[in-house]
Amino acid sequence: MRRADRLFQIVQYLRGGRLVTAAFLAERLEVSERTIYRDMADLQSTGVPIDGEAGVGYIMREGFDLAPLMFSRDEIVALVTGARLARAWGGLAIARAAEEALVKIEAVLPEAERMRIAGTQIHAAQFMMPDRVREQFDRLERASETRSVLVVDYADAEGSTTTRRIRPLSLLFWGKVWTLAAWCELRNDFRSFRVDRIESVEPTGECFRPERGKTMADYYRQMEQREGSSLRQYIV
Repeated sequence: MRRADRLFQIVQYLRGGRLVTAAFLAERLEVSERTIYRDMADLQSTGVPIDGEAGVGYIMREGFDLAPLMFSRDEIVALVTGARLARAWGGLAIARAAEEALVKIEAVLPEAERMRIAGTQIHAAQFMMPDRVREQFDRLERASETRSVLVVDYADAEGSTTTRRIRPLSLLFWGKVWTLAAWCELRNDFRSFRVDRIESVEPTGECFRPERGKTMADYYRQMEQREGSSLRQYIV
C-alpha cells in the first residue's frame, strides 16, 4: 500500500469520533506501530485535528472533511440490511469490513439520518455461521479473485471425504448455505461445493487463466441446460 493511501485509510478509521489505538491501525494496515506513530505525527503537522498520543490512542475531532451524505429512508434501510447480513453471513474479513462501513456512513450523515440507522429494526443472527466456515469463506473468496488453484478436502452428504484440485470461480449464497462454484480437475467438470463441508483449503501456488468451457459463464450455461431455465436472472 502506498503511503498516501495508508494516510487516507487512517483518516477513514478515525472518522466517527472513535478512539483508535496504534495497535489496531497497525494490524489493519499491516505495518508496524512505529510506522503508525510517524503517520499520526505527519497528519497532525498538516492540520488534521487528531488528539491523542502513543500508548493511549487517537481520536479525530468532528468537522474534518466530512462531506454530507443524503439518503432516503429506504436507502438507509437497504444499506443497514446489507451490512448486517454481510456481518452475519460473510467471512471474517467481510464481516469486519461491513462493521467499518456502517461506522463510516454514520459518521458523515446528518443527525436525523444517523437516528434512522440506529432505528432500523432488521437484524440477522451471527451464530449461524461458525468462525471455521467464515475463515474458509475468506480463503475461497481471495482465491477466486486471484484465480489461485486450490487443493481441498471435501466431505459429501454421507460424510465421505475426497481430495480435489479445483479452480475456484465464485461464491453463491442460497439462504443459510454458501456454495463454491468451481472447475474440478478430478471430475474434469464443474462442481458446486458447500463451504461448510470443505474441511481444508491449501493453495498450490499456481494460478489459472480463464479457458473456454471452464469459466463462470460456462458454469451458468451448464446449470441452465440442466434446470431448463435461466439461472442468471436469479443471481445478483
